[in-house]
Amino acid sequence: MFHDLRRTWSALASCLLLSALALPEAWISPAVAAGKTITAVMHSDLRVIDPIFTPAYITRDHGYMVYDTLLATDADFKIQPQMADWKASDDKLTYTFTLRDGLKWHDGTPVTAEDCVASLKRWATRDPMGIKLMEYTASLEAPDAKTITLKLKEPYGLVLDSIAKPSSYVPFMMPKRLAETPPDQQIPEQIGSGPFKFVKSEFQPGVKAVYVKNTDYVPRKEPPSWTAGGKVVKVDRVEWVTMPDAQTAVNALQAGEIDFMEFPPLEMEPVLAANPDITMNVLNKFGYQTLGRMNFLYPPFDNLKLRRAAFLAMNQKEVLDALIGNPKYYKICGAYFGCGTPLETDVGSESLVKGNGLEQAKKLLVEAGYDGTPVVVLAPGDAITLKPQPIVVAQQLRAAGFKVDLQATDWQSVVTRRASQKPPKEGGWNMFFTNSVIADVGNPLASTFLGAKGKQGQFGWPDDPKLEQLRDAYARALTPEDRKRISTEIQQEAYDQVIYIPLGQWTSPSAWRKSLTGVLEGQAVPVFWNVDKSE
Repeated sequence: MFHDLRRTWSALASCLLLSALALPEAWISPAVAAGKTITAVMHSDLRVIDPIFTPAYITRDHGYMVYDTLLATDADFKIQPQMADWKASDDKLTYTFTLRDGLKWHDGTPVTAEDCVASLKRWATRDPMGIKLMEYTASLEAPDAKTITLKLKEPYGLVLDSIAKPSSYVPFMMPKRLAETPPDQQIPEQIGSGPFKFVKSEFQPGVKAVYVKNTDYVPRKEPPSWTAGGKVVKVDRVEWVTMPDAQTAVNALQAGEIDFMEFPPLEMEPVLAANPDITMNVLNKFGYQTLGRMNFLYPPFDNLKLRRAAFLAMNQKEVLDALIGNPKYYKICGAYFGCGTPLETDVGSESLVKGNGLEQAKKLLVEAGYDGTPVVVLAPGDAITLKPQPIVVAQQLRAAGFKVDLQATDWQSVVTRRASQKPPKEGGWNMFFTNSVIADVGNPLASTFLGAKGKQGQFGWPDDPKLEQLRDAYARALTPEDRKRISTEIQQEAYDQVIYIPLGQWTSPSAWRKSLTGVLEGQAVPVFWNVDKSE
């Protein structure tokens, strides 16, 4: 692929003006004259805008624009106050959170502790760490307008880590009337207390999302550090525009029609690096785990042997070569909890990392009596970081003997469809792929897809009481040694049951015009506070 890129910057620049002039009007706002405007192409278009309804990162990123959190995690992995400070009783059974002054919802009403209690309760019905926290919780109440009291049944060492978790599902605060929306329904309004306000009148799902500076927001005094510290907004407006064609987006970036591109194609790195007006940097140094998830409710993957056969057919290198290409930006990694983390282990991952399981997969397929039931694989074509995985894995499954129905769609349709428990023939699915930041898979409780509570759990709906017992044992463990031992057992069980399939670890640089300054690194990026734009 790189031989096509050995063109000079000047040769490429000659076609940029024409490319920019051809951009659809919906992508470039006529309202830029209103002040400083950042125009960004994110990794996906935005359609689902309730950050508790879905863990999709584009919706999480939207959440950080509109909402705020009680606590946050900084770049040193330390828990910091955000909307609230806290204290814990000597017996570690009572945590008291006190809201800071000056907090207002976007409709002008004050933020109250009742709002926050309702928000925590809704979040805790969806998030694995929240669900586990509630199992240890005796009561969660608001004794007055500024105080939240959490009482535990027994000491639990992950209270603050849970409420300060940086990525999906993020415990965003919202007004009580919205937080009381059932978690399987989307909230009807976007009213937060965060640094930006969502402009509903300009929202075109799948095309454009617009945010304006919340002039009533009172940032903290500390410097920004990941999602902690002061969220100082330095521009008037941020627009997320959708450009499904990556080449068009790269051209627009170089022509100055857009300011920021979250994931430019890695094969375009030499061209972008040669442009003196462009900065490239990896914002999330810990990277992502790409993964596949099966549907445990319907054939063929309600059968353990067929799940194992599919697992054995897969190998990470082929996926990563198609997804990233450049080994500089990927790592073959069989660790459920990420390579480079305290819980890293390769137990159970041999066929994935060595790519030596295909013949065994063929034998197991015959042994299981596979009847040709097609595997419905959801294949979003609009998200650069999610397009290759289903195509490559479909080829691997076919090589093992599976019949595969690769259904072309877009990512936001996948986000909606994967929540359906209908049979594949009625609009359901058998397999989809996603990416998790390492923060979201770094321990057995944070990992969204390790929960195994059947239909009450995450899409895919595995039901594995043994895995749940091990996760509970991890929650009770008091030493790093015990946690490492238990997490290794959890990984082995997850591989044995094929709870999900880790397909490798990767990073990717973002690119932006040098007219932008103050772009922050972190585990939940990009964020648009602290970013300024020169004219």
